[in-house]
Amino acid sequence: MHTVEFQSVSKSFSEKSIVKDISFSMRRGEIFGLLGPNGAGKTTLIRLLLDIIRPDTGEINVFGKLLNPTAKNRIGYLPEERGLYRKTELLDMLVYLAQLKGMPKKQAHLNAESLLKSLDFYQYKNKKVEELSKGMQQQIQFLSAIIHDPELIILDEPFSGLDPVNTKIVKTKILDLRAAGKTVILSTHMMEQAQTLCNRILMLNKGRRVLYGTVEEIRREHGRNSLIVELAEKEDLNAIREISGIKKITESGKLIEIFPEMGINAQILLEELVRRTNILRFEQSLPSLNDIFIETLESALNE
Repeated sequence: MHTVEFQSVSKSFSEKSIVKDISFSMRRGEIFGLLGPNGAGKTTLIRLLLDIIRPDTGEINVFGKLLNPTAKNRIGYLPEERGLYRKTELLDMLVYLAQLKGMPKKQAHLNAESLLKSLDFYQYKNKKVEELSKGMQQQIQFLSAIIHDPELIILDEPFSGLDPVNTKIVKTKILDLRAAGKTVILSTHMMEQAQTLCNRILMLNKGRRVLYGTVEEIRREHGRNSLIVELAEKEDLNAIREISGIKKITESGKLIEIFPEMGINAQILLEELVRRTNILRFEQSLPSLNDIFIETLESALNE
């Protein structure tokens, strides 16, 4: 059973199409990246998922059925527009938010204490939100989305405003959630984080699905048909230059990147390299998710 499934979902506002015939699914225990430029339809997609707005066409299933009030308590949501009770003490606020999601007070109190200890915030449990630094407030906002132990967690720009240290802390917590079997939706502009964290991604542009699949599948699909090679002997470079079918060779320290000529398969070239040289390591040259993101948007502009 999929945790989330969209089937041919479309949504328009004032006759302007915002989400156009979108289909995808999410599995239990995966981090699913929701990517796209501003105005691509990501926020609308999240609101459709949360049943804040209804689709014009198509069907959305959450936990195997249409979303109902009880199922909503199994979802945690970190919105991009942050909002905490600034005059409330941390522990009290987290307990209150967990109770709103149907958790008994005693369990809510235990969860709140455990989460505060996990971020080394327990000493601040009686502090008001407004007394904390911006970075700490961001992390407390993150805890407020998971305080009730949800099965599906939607994180909209969770790293926004965090310094590198706090980013690492939140990143570790997200990985812990996946390890615990939670489904995590990560909506972010930080492609490096998406590439590192996500199992699969959906990229939207102008309301349409333009990329969908595992990160590795997408990177391989957009590969440059070149090889990164580490040679045992620098002298082997001369032997490589004698191989026909090579268009260009670039050097970077001990590594070289070999670009085959048009029509030359990288696998065939690799077999020739193995026959003529002593290779310590090789890999296909794959573009970063950020490179693919930019390339996809630029291609869309030229259509």
